Amino acid sequence: MGSSNSRRSRTMSTSSETETEVLGAQGGSDYPSARAAEYPSPRGIDCPPPRGAGGSDCPAPSRGANSSTRTGVEEDQHDLQAILAYLIRSGQVRIVTQHEEGDDEGEYSDDYEFCSSASKPPRPDDNPDTSRIDVNDIKNQVLGDSGRLQKNGIMKKKPTTIVGLLQNREIGRKGNQQFTCSDRRAISCQYLPNSRTVIDNYYHKAFCGTYSKEGNIFLTAAQDPNLRIYNTENGKFDKFKTIRARDVGWSVLDTAFSPDGLYMAYSSWSDCIHLCNIYGEEETHKSLHLFPGDHSFSIFSLAFSSDNREILGGANDGCLYIYDRHEDQRTLKIDAHEDDVNAVTFADDSSHILFSGGDDGLCKVWDRRTLRDDNPLPVGTLAGHCDGITYIDPKGDARYLLSNSKDQTMKLWDIRMFSSQCAISNTKKAVSKQRWDYRWQQVPRKVQAKKTLEGDTSVMTYRGHSILHTLIRCHFSPQYTTGQRYAYTGCATGAVVIYDLLTGEIVSKLTGHKQCVRDVSWHPYENTLVSTSWDGMVGKWEYMQEEDSEDEYSDTSDSDESPSEDYNCPPRRSRRLADKDRRQVEHFQRQALFD
Repeated sequence: MGSSNSRRSRTMSTSSETETEVLGAQGGSDYPSARAAEYPSPRGIDCPPPRGAGGSDCPAPSRGANSSTRTGVEEDQHDLQAILAYLIRSGQVRIVTQHEEGDDEGEYSDDYEFCSSASKPPRPDDNPDTSRIDVNDIKNQVLGDSGRLQKNGIMKKKPTTIVGLLQNREIGRKGNQQFTCSDRRAISCQYLPNSRTVIDNYYHKAFCGTYSKEGNIFLTAAQDPNLRIYNTENGKFDKFKTIRARDVGWSVLDTAFSPDGLYMAYSSWSDCIHLCNIYGEEETHKSLHLFPGDHSFSIFSLAFSSDNREILGGANDGCLYIYDRHEDQRTLKIDAHEDDVNAVTFADDSSHILFSGGDDGLCKVWDRRTLRDDNPLPVGTLAGHCDGITYIDPKGDARYLLSNSKDQTMKLWDIRMFSSQCAISNTKKAVSKQRWDYRWQQVPRKVQAKKTLEGDTSVMTYRGHSILHTLIRCHFSPQYTTGQRYAYTGCATGAVVIYDLLTGEIVSKLTGHKQCVRDVSWHPYENTLVSTSWDGMVGKWEYMQEEDSEDEYSDTSDSDESPSEDYNCPPRRSRRLADKDRRQVEHFQRQALFD
């Protein structure tokens, strides 16, 4: 793939997002083939048709002028790939790995088994290392924003309660008789999403699911390949538009909303980024040509600049691309990473600072104002992962970011703490030693083991979710409702995992999907989270109190300043009716809190 000689070779594919599922005899095949019936195979296993037979969603060469003809070598290569994939799925061939000379202590002595999903839930970190985050500015920032600090700057010993806040307001302890933003967030954090409602079910794998900036629109992308747009006002999900994606190989891989909420962009295995309008009777479906020069090309990650002018993309050739919408042309292409660029984003609304993450395990920081094609030097590099990065999410303050990685960890970074050249070399060495493929194989015990790379400058590391099969996303929880108190991510086990940002502990694991959850999106202004899964299901998660829950008003005093008088419900005829009335009281109290 790409022009760099140092790019790692790959098995049966040229990209981290090819995601061809090779299964053993123990499972069925999800290998994409719309016309599998035309190519029958024993045991009901879909054998992929030859390229050009039509219908195959697996990555294909780009369809620009440079790929109009294919050489005989390319034809033979694809045929061999198809045959090998079929033999593996049918159980007639099993892949084993050979120890390479120089591997330390036979570090890849694990039995590499192919899998269709993570067979065991990953083990959470029993003792997360908080030594760095405890002395970092982000701790007091998050504690204050999420309502966990007293006025004197000391952390509250007990959680804030709705009843305590209401009582303090009524007796005049709230100076201006209004709840502060931190008060609201402190309560909101006690009602995290825990109950799922199915929004939609697709017949194909769902890859992307994202709320718009204002939260009034939700966009999904699946392998059909259809882009579906939902109106989410008033808590509803009313589908009002479906866009048929063009020039799609394998699947739509990423989507992005324009800042004004009027347009959306998507990418796939194609030389182009595609731009579509969301509203209006006239349809806009424009191809933005990037002219990469490679025969097999894909943009894995997209982001709009805050001024709506530029679209940033990260590609499988290791380059960053910037398309200027005003000039209607690609204005920048820089060689950024030694392997696939899986994630790109802007650090904040200024659009001056860019983040990128790749399969070389490095996260790089760029200044847009100094970027030139002939001088692609990053401002700094963040090193500490032992394998490729699958996603990056900025906190929005041009200082902190999260990264998800194939080394089965998520890390929090502070860009004031760049890594040394020694740390960068250690990361490259660790990545080069990886002898497993996260798309098809179980996580080796060596990778699962808790370890810290020498020179790792990350502020915090989170363990307890599984990164397999695809580029699984991670995010900060919203500022408005949680004060960005949490970090949440999809998981190959079919779960959504929510971590406490400051302690590294798992505060919630939302289960219910049958296959990996690739994308997750938390509403910017409501305590609603949407998960998008390879089982074709799009689920909306909201808080719902259990019917048999204990009386949560047994300790009603606010943590630090509420009156000592307890809140007492009037006498009830039965426990069941008492619980029902308490739930109603709780509902109206929460409504009053946010009105």
